[in-house]
Amino acid sequence: MTSSPFLEKIARGPVLADGAMGTLLYARGISFDQNFDELNLSNPKLVGTVHRDYLTAGAEVIETNTFGANRARLSQFGFEDKVRLIARQGARIARDAREVVGVPALVAGSMGPLGKPLAPYGTIAVEDAHAMFRESAEGLLEGGVDLFVLETFGDLTELLTALAAVRSLCALPVVAMLTFGEDGRTFYGHRPGDAYAALAEAGADVVGTNCSVGPQGTFDVVTTMREAQAAYAARKGDAGRVPALAAMPNAGLPQLVGGRYLYMATPDYFAAYTRRFIEAGARLVGGCCGTTPEHIAAMRKGMGAPVLPEAQAARVAAPHRTAPGADVAAPVAAGADAAGEREEPAILTKLREKFLVSVELDPPRGINPQKILAGARLLAERGVDAVNVADSPMARVRMSAQALTYLVMRHYPSFETILHFTCRDRNLMGIQADLLGAHAMGLRTILALTGDPPSAGDYPNVTAVYDVDSIGLIRVIKKLNAGTDLAGNPIGERTNFAIACAVNPTAEDLDLEMVRFREKLDAGADFVMTQPFYDMAVWDRFLAAFGPIPLPVLLGILPLQSYRHAEFMHNEVPGITVPQALRELLRDAGAGAQAEGVRHARELFRSARGQFAGVYLMPSFGRYENVLEVIAEPANARVP
Repeated sequence: MTSSPFLEKIARGPVLADGAMGTLLYARGISFDQNFDELNLSNPKLVGTVHRDYLTAGAEVIETNTFGANRARLSQFGFEDKVRLIARQGARIARDAREVVGVPALVAGSMGPLGKPLAPYGTIAVEDAHAMFRESAEGLLEGGVDLFVLETFGDLTELLTALAAVRSLCALPVVAMLTFGEDGRTFYGHRPGDAYAALAEAGADVVGTNCSVGPQGTFDVVTTMREAQAAYAARKGDAGRVPALAAMPNAGLPQLVGGRYLYMATPDYFAAYTRRFIEAGARLVGGCCGTTPEHIAAMRKGMGAPVLPEAQAARVAAPHRTAPGADVAAPVAAGADAAGEREEPAILTKLREKFLVSVELDPPRGINPQKILAGARLLAERGVDAVNVADSPMARVRMSAQALTYLVMRHYPSFETILHFTCRDRNLMGIQADLLGAHAMGLRTILALTGDPPSAGDYPNVTAVYDVDSIGLIRVIKKLNAGTDLAGNPIGERTNFAIACAVNPTAEDLDLEMVRFREKLDAGADFVMTQPFYDMAVWDRFLAAFGPIPLPVLLGILPLQSYRHAEFMHNEVPGITVPQALRELLRDAGAGAQAEGVRHARELFRSARGQFAGVYLMPSFGRYENVLEVIAEPANARVP
C-alpha cells in the first residue's frame, strides 16, 4: 500500500481544513443563480483567491471548487458535457494556489450529492449514480488531488455509492461525511453510530459530519460517532483499520439580512468549539457554509497553532546572515580549493564513486518556497544525493530556478544541486550573465536544455529567444570554464561547471535525436540524463543503434499514478512514451494503479543499478513520498 501524507498528518495530530467556498464566492459578487463549479473555467482567478485566503489563514487541507461538479447537477445549467473538465480544472486551481502561497497543504477533491434522490425514492438508479460519481472522480484524479472529501450527503446509500466509485479508481484517502438535522439523524433517518460503522466497513479513511446546523449539533454527532468508533475498534482489534473522525459545521443557521444571507456564529465561537471537537476525538476539523478565512484563522489559534506555521518555522530555520562588522572569510577562487588548486566538481566525483540518486523539484508559481523546501527536507532526511530544479517546465511561469536552487543549497548543503538552464528566455548576454551569477552563488552543475516553446504554456504569444539551443549552451559553458566569454573576453577566474545533457531514447525521430546527442557529447557534456522511459529494452535498442556512451548516464524515472495519468503522459506530454502493455496493466489494476506504478518504477530503479550511474526521479503532482517508495528497497530485494 502506498503511503499518504494526509493519513500521516492525521496520525500525528489534528488537521485543519478550510471553510466555505460558496459563501465567499457569493460575498464576492457571484449570485446564487450562477453555477459555482463552472467558475473553474470562466473565472479561475476568483476561485484561486478563495483558496489562497484559506491557506494564508492556516488551512492544511483545501477543498476543490467541485462540490456540484457531477452530471446531474451540471445538466441544470447545460454543462453536463464538461464534468471531467470542470473537476480537473478545479484541482489544478487549488494546486496552483498552494504553490503561490508556498505551504505544504493538501488538495482534497470535493464531491457532493447528485441533488436528486436515488431509487427507490427517486429516478436515479444506483448504478447510474456510481457512473456519475466515477466521472467526477476521474476529473479530480487527472487534476492531481491528494485525497477526496465526500461531503453533505443526507442519504447513506448515496454516500456509500460515491465511496465505491472513488475506491474503484484509486487508493487515495477518502473522507466521508453526512449531514445531520437537529434530531441527530440524516434526512433519511440514519443515526451517527450506524453510519460510522457502515462507512468504516466500506473503506472510508475518515468518517464525520459537515454542514448540519452549527457547532453545537456537530459536537453532539461527533460524540456519538466517537462511541461507535470505540466499538468498531474493539471489534477489529489490532488487525483492523479504524477511521478517524471529522467535524466541519456551518456557522450556525443563515439569516436574511438586507437581501443577503448571513451566518451568526463568530470566529471566536468557532475557536472555542474547535478545542471541544478535538477533545471529542476529531482529527480533521474545518468549516462549512458561512465560515470564512477569519473562522479558519481563529480555529487554528484554537488548536494552539500559529497561522502559517511552516512559514514561521522557516524564518527561524533560515541561514544566519553575517552581522554588520563581522569578519567575512575571503572567497576561495572559483573552481579552486582552499589551497588554490583546481578541483573537479563534486558531482562528477560522486558519479564515479557511488550510484547517484537525484530527485526533481519544480519551483512554485508564487513567491513562497516553503512547500518546496519542506519537500527538500524530506528528501534530505531520506538520504537522497542530489536535487534537480526545473526551469519553468512546460513554459509556465514559476519562481526562478536559479533562485530556488540557491535556497535549497543554503538550507540543505548535503545536496548536490543540478540547475536546469534553458535557452528559451535569455539572449546570449543574459545566458552568460546568469551563468556567472549562478557560479558566484556556489551552483556548480548545469543541465543544458533548449526549453519548451512558449506555445506550450501560459503565454503562447510570447516571443522565444533561442539565440542558441542546448548544444550551443554547452559550448558557452565550456568557454566560461576555459576563462573567457563567448566573444573571447577574459572573465578572470575560470568557472568550474559540471555540464549535463539530455537524451530521449523514445524520440519520434530517433535518427535526429542520435545526431543531436552526438553533438552534445562532442560539445563537451560531462554526464547524461535520460527522458523517462518505461521499458529497458528501449535503452538496449538505443545503445545498439548509437553505440557505447563514454559518460555517466542517469536514468529518468517518472512513477505513474493512474491509468489516466499514463494516458495523459503518453498522448499529451512531448517526448514521453508509455508502452501500451503498461497502460493496460494500470487500467486493469483499478484502485491499485498507483501502487502498480510505484512497483514498476521500483523495477526500473533496481535494473538501473546494473546499467546506469544513477537515477533521476520525477515526482508527479509533487508527491515526493512516491519517489521515496521507489528507492526504498524491500527487505528481501535482490540487487541485480
